[in-house]
Amino acid sequence: MQAVGGVNQKIEGFFDLCRSRGLMGSQGVILPASNQGNLMLRDDVVEAVAAGQFHIWVAHEVDEALELLTGKEPGQPTSDGAYPEGSVHRLVADRLARCAAELRAAGSDEKTPELVG
Repeated sequence: MQAVGGVNQKIEGFFDLCRSRGLMGSQGVILPASNQGNLMLRDDVVEAVAAGQFHIWVAHEVDEALELLTGKEPGQPTSDGAYPEGSVHRLVADRLARCAAELRAAGSDEKTPELVG
């Protein structure tokens, strides 16, 4: 995951929005690990994090962020290139395969570009 600019202001702005709507202890942000050294947050944000009212999760890779967002393992491809059943990547691959099949079926009477995959 690549660093983002203005990370302190972005986190504080989102925190302010969450606080105005009511902190429930489930809100937070995913921070690229490369931004960790740049954090200089306001005291109220730091206090909310320490109290468990707001979270700052750190991710080194996109798959870590996917797992935080979905609660599911991203999954690693097997030797044949398939992903494990129930993994995020398998769910995405299965959905893309269904979409491709539907497009092929819908285009059987018309000339449509062939989908790769």
